[in-house]
Amino acid sequence: MLKFILIATILLVVAITAVLAYAATRPGSLRVERQARIQAPAATIFPLINDFHRWAEWSPYENIDPTVQRSFDGAPAGKGAVYRWSGDGKAGAGRMEIADTAPPSRIRIRLDFTRPMRASNIAEFTLEPDGDATRVRWTMEGPTSFIGKLFGIFVDMDNMIGRDFATGLANLKMATERR
Repeated sequence: MLKFILIATILLVVAITAVLAYAATRPGSLRVERQARIQAPAATIFPLINDFHRWAEWSPYENIDPTVQRSFDGAPAGKGAVYRWSGDGKAGAGRMEIADTAPPSRIRIRLDFTRPMRASNIAEFTLEPDGDATRVRWTMEGPTSFIGKLFGIFVDMDNMIGRDFATGLANLKMATERR
């Protein structure tokens, strides 16, 4: 019995060490990107992204946690606008600030998560003419901590976040095409 426990313990230590070593070799950054073609001019789409007060009209993150408390400060929209959130559930806590805009084609946002894990990323929306429509691209990129690398072994981050981005773009499409 003692021999079995010793062998099982050694195998467990080897398995944990292998997982940790593999995590250490994972990429040090994350990039997620999704895009959609929206039958509306960029001038119609841009204000919904450039004003955090209007994210409730399309963002997939607005309704994931009923306990979320939101606050806005800084500029009312555009560069310098700040959105903070804190929830007890899936939303966690964090802060977004519009770092730069180029109306009506680009919005760059600094995104800082404080809970459940600390992370800092850059989100960017680009709006490009595409025939009689607009191609909207939503990207997020940033460094990946060791814990993030470990988490990424078990969860496909591109799929998890990308699914939210696709939902948000579909919502943005519905919000702007019906106008």
